[in-house]
Amino acid sequence: MTEPIKMGPLLEVNNIEVVYNDIVQVLRGVSIHVAKGDIVALLGTNGAGKTTTLRAISGLLKPENGYIRSGFIRFDGRDITNVLGTAVVHLGAVMVPEGRRIFKHLTVDENIRVGSVTRKDGSANIRKDHELMYTHFPRLSKITHRLAGYCSGGEQQMVAIARALMAAPKMLMLDEPSLGLAPLLVKEIFENVRKINQEMNTTILVVEQNAKTALSMSTYAYIMESGKIVLEGPSQALQDNPDVKEFYMGVTQGGGRKSFKEVKSYKRRKRWM
Repeated sequence: MTEPIKMGPLLEVNNIEVVYNDIVQVLRGVSIHVAKGDIVALLGTNGAGKTTTLRAISGLLKPENGYIRSGFIRFDGRDITNVLGTAVVHLGAVMVPEGRRIFKHLTVDENIRVGSVTRKDGSANIRKDHELMYTHFPRLSKITHRLAGYCSGGEQQMVAIARALMAAPKMLMLDEPSLGLAPLLVKEIFENVRKINQEMNTTILVVEQNAKTALSMSTYAYIMESGKIVLEGPSQALQDNPDVKEFYMGVTQGGGRKSFKEVKSYKRRKRWM
């Protein structure tokens, strides 16, 4: 009798090092695991290596003269180390880049439809998902014929997420979805992301600087500093971690927020450093 096959994580990033121009090392032994159906957050300050990690997974390093020098990445059981982005999308890992990068001279509806160009599962399924996008983002149903370049930042972010979902991804990667948005819009977008995870069974990997929001909606989280993972654990546990509260949420033991002057030496005081 044969033993059952053990299922690994949907995404496995194992000890990768990323180098640009054969000189600049950006990631130093980064390992991340994302289980199917989870929402996983990757947190850290600017320059920590979060976006580079997403680009390594998405196959977008080569256009910027970057590559994975060591380690490996597997998605859905397949090795995608240094595989080009188009192949990664076909496998079901789709990224929404920082800054949205929509097609500004196309309408909202045309932008959304563009996301389905890689699909081969029939027009009926594509039409069904197209209608579903307006269910998940009802705000967009009122502006379907508006040029995307004239939409607000929040509307453009919704368009970018809907466009990515039209590719029917197994895993959706979001790079700083809250960047430049008002708090109410951030709340709305993250509520939509949670519904997408639950109702469309889409695994989510989200890169964020807004630790409080990301930890409140994710199941597991990683914290990056200087190209390394310095802390990881269930999101609830990290929310309660005093170091995370102080250095990523700005909450002191006496309440209130830390000023930059008070936290500028935080690297020397972090327990995990």
